[in-house]
Amino acid sequence: MKRKYSLVAVGGTFDRFHKGHRRLLDEAFRVGETVMIGVTSDEFAAAKGEGIEPCSVRMKNLEEYLRDKDADYHVMRLDDPYGTTVTDEAFEAIVVSRETEPVAREINAIRRNRGFRELDIITIDMVNADDGIPISSTRIRRGEIDPMGHIIKRIRGALRRRRE
Repeated sequence: MKRKYSLVAVGGTFDRFHKGHRRLLDEAFRVGETVMIGVTSDEFAAAKGEGIEPCSVRMKNLEEYLRDKDADYHVMRLDDPYGTTVTDEAFEAIVVSRETEPVAREINAIRRNRGFRELDIITIDMVNADDGIPISSTRIRRGEIDPMGHIIKRIRGALRRRRE
C-alpha cells in the first residue's frame, strides 16, 4: 500500500509504554513509508521528573511493539525536543498528540528559518482511560491506571461519594 509520506517523524519519552503511545505510532505507520522514532535520552527525560524508566528500557519496550510492524522504521535517541527534524530536509510530516503539537510548530519555525519545507503536522487526540481522563505515563507511575487505561485505584473522594 502506498502511503502519503516518504519520511515521517514521531517522538516522545515513551515511558510506561501505553495505549496512547500505540495510537501515536499506529498513525505514523498509517501515513508514512518510513517512520523515524525519537526517544528522549535519560538526560533529556530527567527534566520531566523522577521515576521515568531508563532509556534502554523504554527503547526495548518500543522495539517489542514495533517488531510486528510491516513498515520501515528507525529508532534514535533524542537529546533535545527537535532531533533531526530541524536538520534533515527529507522529513515531510510529523505525528504528534495535542500535548506536543506546540513543539511541532516550533520545529516548523526552525525549518522555515533554515529554508526547509515545513512539515505537515498530523495531530491525534489523547487516548482516554476508562474514567474519561487521558492515559499518561504519570498516571501509570502513580498507580491510577494500567497501560491500557484500566482503573487501578480509585481516588478517595470518589469512593467516599459512592458510599453516601
